[in-house]
Formats: sequence, C-alpha cells, structure tokens
Amino acid sequence: MADSDPLVAPHPPLAAYYHGGAARDGFVRRLFDETADSYDRINTAFSLGSGAWYRRAALRRAGLRPGQAVLDVAIGTGLVAREAVRILGGPRGVVGIDLSEGMLRRAGASLPIPLICGRAEALPVADVSFDFLSMGYALRHVAALPAAFAEYRRVLRPGGRLLLLEIARPEGRLAYAATRLYLGQVVPGIIARLGGGERARLLMRYYWDTIDRCVPPAVILESLAAAGFTEIGCEVQLGIFRAYTARRPDAGQG
Repeated sequence: MADSDPLVAPHPPLAAYYHGGAARDGFVRRLFDETADSYDRINTAFSLGSGAWYRRAALRRAGLRPGQAVLDVAIGTGLVAREAVRILGGPRGVVGIDLSEGMLRRAGASLPIPLICGRAEALPVADVSFDFLSMGYALRHVAALPAAFAEYRRVLRPGGRLLLLEIARPEGRLAYAATRLYLGQVVPGIIARLGGGERARLLMRYYWDTIDRCVPPAVILESLAAAGFTEIGCEVQLGIFRAYTARRPDAGQG
C-alpha cells in the first residue's frame, strides 16, 4: 500500500519549479511570501464560487462547534480560520500555523489570534491540545502525507476532528480538459488583468501542476487510516472540491 512508505509525497518533485524534493520547502515559502498581498484576489478567481459559505458549511459538517480549540494548518491569509471564528463566536481558541511569514502577516491583519511559523510535518504545538484541526487547499504542498497526518493525530485530543479541504484532479476526460483550461489558462489570464504580477501567475501554474500530479484521493484516505484516524470520509462538490474528514479515536481505542 502506498501509505506504508513514510516518505510518500502528495505529488512527485516538479522540476519546472525546483530541483529535488529538498528544495521544495524553500520554493513554496518564497512563492507564498511573494504572492501574499494578492492571494485573496487569486483565491476569488479560482474558487469557482466556493467561497466563505463553502468553507463555513464544511467546518460545520465536519463537527466544529463553539467552545472548541482549533488549529488551522497552512492558514494562509486566514480564509478558513475566519469562518472558524464565525462559528465559534469569537477568536478565542483559534491558532494558525503557516510556513510563509508573508501569509502570516496577512492573516494577522484581520485575525486577532496566535500565529506561528511552522510546517505541517513538525507542528510546534503540544500533544493533545486541540479539538479540531483544519487545512484549506494546502495538502498538496506538504512534503510527506504520513508525517503530516501523524502530527495531526498527535496534536488532536481523543475524539478530535479533522477537516482537509482540497482540489482534486477531476475524473472523466471532458471534466479534466475543462478544469485544465480554466485553472491552467483562464485563471492566470484573469490574474494578469487584476494586476497580480508574474509571481501570481506562476502560483496559479504551480497550483494546477500540483493538482494534475497529485496522488489519487484513495491514497489520501488510506494514509489517514494508516495514521490511526477513524470515521474517514470524503465529500465531493462540483467534481473537484473535496472535503476529507476524520476523527482521532477516543482514549483507549487506538
């Protein structure tokens, strides 16, 4: 099974952007640092209308409730964390982590929550300290799925819930062609007209390539199971948006 390899990555190294897996972190950090100021405009262009309402509904369906402590991994500009704050009724208990200091600055401009610079595969937070962990459209940017999922299980309390929002390569030849055209060509063109600059266009090209080369959803589900999660599921919207959910077992159940 693919997830038996502790180094299994969400996609192979992409030589058009960096040379070797060891260079991936530096490339990703610089790219998001350089596009932080335009990221919300970029998100609006490629989200296909799945904006705040979708993130908020997904959080609720995954089990987020007032009074819980939430860790938002790869917080970016705070798009998922802001919806978590709305559900909780305030910022208390919400913590954000991101590899990019530029993204953390943008998130901090609108979210009065603790923000930490860190990687999904080595979360700088204590064991069993959160009731809920979210990650919005960033799973493709981690180095190794098993390492990230082991960390997610570590920091969640028994019974804690997990929500991973992602974009997956669509099934079917026509759906694939349409998505490739939209994300690979139309959205970069929109970004150019919005004044996003060359780095923003590079980000969108990189986004599409990570989607196109990403492991199948079944591998993600298998990796969650191998990490010890239960009640694993995947909800699909518009053929490409996927909401992976899972639960850390109660104490004594694994």
